[in-house]
Formats: sequence, structure tokens, C-alpha cells
Amino acid sequence: MNGQRKWWALAAVSLSVLAVGIDGTVLSIALPTLANALHASETELEWFSSGYLLMLAAAVLPLGLLGDRFGRKAVLLVSLAAFGAGSALCAFATTPTVFLIARLLMGVAGAGVAVMALSALTVFFDEASRPRAVGVFSAANFLSLPLGPILGGWMLANLWWGWVFLLNIPVVAIGLLAVAVLVPESKAAERPGFDVIGVLSSVGGLVVFTYGIIEAGQHGWTDAGALTSLGLGVAILAGFVAWEVALTRRGRSPLVDTRLFRSRSFTGGAALAGVAGMGMVGLLFVMPQFFQAVQGVDVFASGLRLLPFVLGMLIGALPAGRIAAAIGFRATVTIGFVVIAVGSVLGSRTTASTSELLIAGWMATVCAGAGLALTAAMSAALSRLTAEHSGVGSGVVQALQKTSAPLGTAILGSVVAAVYTAQLSSVLAAPAVPEAVASAAKSSVYAGLAVAERLHSPALAASVRAAFTTGMSVSLLVSAGIAVAGAIMAVVILPRRAAAPGAEAPAGAVAPGSTTTGSTSAGPATAEPTTAEPTTPSRRSAHAGRHV
Repeated sequence: MNGQRKWWALAAVSLSVLAVGIDGTVLSIALPTLANALHASETELEWFSSGYLLMLAAAVLPLGLLGDRFGRKAVLLVSLAAFGAGSALCAFATTPTVFLIARLLMGVAGAGVAVMALSALTVFFDEASRPRAVGVFSAANFLSLPLGPILGGWMLANLWWGWVFLLNIPVVAIGLLAVAVLVPESKAAERPGFDVIGVLSSVGGLVVFTYGIIEAGQHGWTDAGALTSLGLGVAILAGFVAWEVALTRRGRSPLVDTRLFRSRSFTGGAALAGVAGMGMVGLLFVMPQFFQAVQGVDVFASGLRLLPFVLGMLIGALPAGRIAAAIGFRATVTIGFVVIAVGSVLGSRTTASTSELLIAGWMATVCAGAGLALTAAMSAALSRLTAEHSGVGSGVVQALQKTSAPLGTAILGSVVAAVYTAQLSSVLAAPAVPEAVASAAKSSVYAGLAVAERLHSPALAASVRAAFTTGMSVSLLVSAGIAVAGAIMAVVILPRRAAAPGAEAPAGAVAPGSTTTGSTSAGPATAEPTTAEPTTPSRRSAHAGRHV
């Protein structure tokens, strides 16, 4: 693929992922409308979101394998078509059951789009240009964070609710056309085996573990069901890892060649990309509630106030490749986490009267750090993949990211909920407030404001807003702590400089040659040195939670 065409191909796959991202943020603001339109219960509403997240996390590894076996472009096109079909089914659903089936289909399809799009970066770009490509990819995809609430909020206010989901159709159609024309087919030169036990155990483990995270976010970290699911999920995933290690040692065909994890760049980069996303996803969970419940703006205005997310991501993600080339992945990721921590500490001082400019400033700071850390960490992970097994390797990276998103929401959401409840309990302890009313007020900030309105109590409304703001401040300090932990992890785990091409990926982890319309990629790699200095990059083939 020539130099210009690969960047157009990157634009095509970025557009494809944009459709998936918009859908994830649109649903969160559409739930109240769906409750009335579909007569859905609270449990069914929770599953509309949870079911999508479960499928998104669980399907990434099997679909990565299918891309390596049968062709990544083919899997991407099928996934896009399925995502569009699921979107149409959501729009015209008349029962909660039909809507949930459509959401599950969209989750599986979204996983295929995300994994194949990330895999394309490995196939299209060599190690020299890959960090820049990851930066463009990340910046483009984070446009979905404000676009979903902005477009969805306007549509819910002015149009039939089904248009919120039909919005995906033209984006999917353009993505299908762009991928079909611009993206070349690629797959492994030697078709990988199908590890049935590995597929089933990875899917089962990720589903159960992610479900436990979601339950913990909704019911608290002491909930028996959440703890049971988390423990069972860890046990299944541990069994999956043991099985993959055994297959690797026997020279069989595992779903994931575990020798890949000997690479500090891959393991550390994949893990740290997930950590970098946790705080930002948690922020996306908290801030719309602050804007709407505390500052009193509508959904559309709340979406507009999320635009600093995009500005910050652009500031951090676009130059990340050049910064990493100059000072190395370790230093770049560390700096990114430090910036996240600084922005989060500044944000913890936010009150209801804080100016929009100051809020936009610290939000942009957090996201600039997240963009820098996430892009550099992901580039470090992808730098150890060749095109031969880019599908499954990208699936591993995506699996960590898809589980870190609900984990970040659950952790920060639980912090906000605990502080909010504790702050409000003293206010509602007065004998004049019935226990049932007090319990309802403590369930969420929206419920608290509704109770205050029914009681005609401006003082209670002010206490509810103050309690939530305090909870948000504490959650931002927790986010800063996570960022500091991420910085320490980056220093400890990532190599000081990028290893020489082919020197870091473990021997046998990647088979020689990947076909992209008949071409081959770089050959097998050898074990990783911990402090190797960079050499001239080799040129691979150009084809090669709960609301409070």
C-alpha cells in the first residue's frame, strides 16, 4: 500500500470505530426515553447497557482469531454490516426483549470493528509511523465522547427516539464503502488453528468478570453476587491462561501465544493503555451528572461542555508519536500519567460556582494526559506485533481496554456514591423526613433533587448538590491516585527505550510472513532485552456502573 493510501485507509477504519463509540455514549442519555417507549423495567434498562458491554469485551479474542484465519477486511465488513443491522433493529424494536437482542448483536459487531481496526494499524504501518497512526486513530475515535450526547440530546428533544440509533446507519454505510475501496485484505500466511477450549474459556471468563465489575458498580463492592462473579471470572481466566501456556509449550496452536507476554513493551503497553482509559471513562461518567444535576443544564448543553475532552485528546494524542520517538515510550507514558494526576487534583477543587472556563481547563488537562499516555502505551504494545498475528494480538489489547472501561466507571462511581450517601445521611437524619423518602433521596442525585422538589425544600436541593459535588471531588482525587500508580507502573514495567525491531518479541511468538494480497511481513522475532537501544526501524511490508 502506498504512503497516501494507507492514511486514507486509516481514516476509513477510524470512521468505522466512530460509529461504535457514538452508540455507546448515546445510549446513556436515551435510557429514560426507552423506559417509557418500551415499557422497560429498571433491570431491563441495566441490561441494555450491560449486555452490550459484556459482548464487547467477550468477543474481541475470537473475532481477532477469525480475522487472522479468514481475512481482517472481511471480518471488518461483516462486523460493520451487523452493527448497522443491530442499530436498525434497536430503532424499530417494540419490546425490551427485541431491543436487548439487538444490543447484544451490536456488542459482538462492535468488538469485531474495534479489533480489526486496531489490527489494521499493525498491517498498514511500520514501527516508525505506527505511533503517529495510533495518535490519529485515538484522536478521531474520542470524537464520539461529546458527539453522542450532543447529537443524541438534540434528537431526543426534537425527533422520534429511534433516530438516535438510525444515526448509525449513514456512518456505517460510509464506513462500509470506505473500507471496501481503501482497505486491502490481509490474513495470516499460515492459517492458525482453532483453539475451541481457549475460545470458550476466554469468552466465559471475560463475560463473568465484566459482569462482576458492572454489578459492583451498581450494587457496591461488598455485594455477594458481584464478588462471586469477580472471583469466578478470575478463576476461569486463570484456567484460560494455564491452557494457553500448556498449548504454547507443546507447540500446538493456542488462541494466544503466551510467549508474547514476555515482551515488556507489549504487556506493559496493553495494561497501561487500559489504566490510562480508566480515569477518563470515570470522568465521562461523573461530569454529565455534575453539569445536569448540579449546574442545571440540559442534555444538549451538557454534551457541549464535554468538548474539552476532544480538545485535550487532540493535544495529547497527535504529538504522542513524535514525543515517544524523541524520549522513549517509558518517559512519554509517565509524563502522560503525571499530567492526568495534575488535572485531576485541579478538578477536585470544583464547586457548583466554578466557572465554565476553569472546568474546561482541567478537563482538557486530564484528557491531554490521557491522550498522551494511552497513545504511547498502545503504540508500545503494537510495536511488538507483526502482521501475522495482529488480529489476536489486537484482541488482547482491546480485551484489556474493554474491561478497564466498566472498571473505571465502577470504581469512581462507587466512590461518588459512598461519599454522596454519607454526606446526605446527616442532612436526612431529621425525624421530619420519613425513612422511605430519605432512602429514595440517597439513591441518586437525580432522585435527591426530585425528593427536594416534592418537599418544596430548596435547602435539601442545595444539600443534594453539595453532597454530589463532594463525592465528585473525592473521586477525582482517587483518579489522581490511579494516575500516580500508572506512572509508577510505567517506570517499572516499560523498557527505557524501544527495543530494536524484532528483538523484543519472544521467539516463536510470531510466525514468519503475513499475506496481504500476497505479500509477506517481517520474519520471526527473538527474546526481549530489557534496555536495548533503538536502531533504525525496520520496514515491514506495506501490506504486511450506577448513577448517583
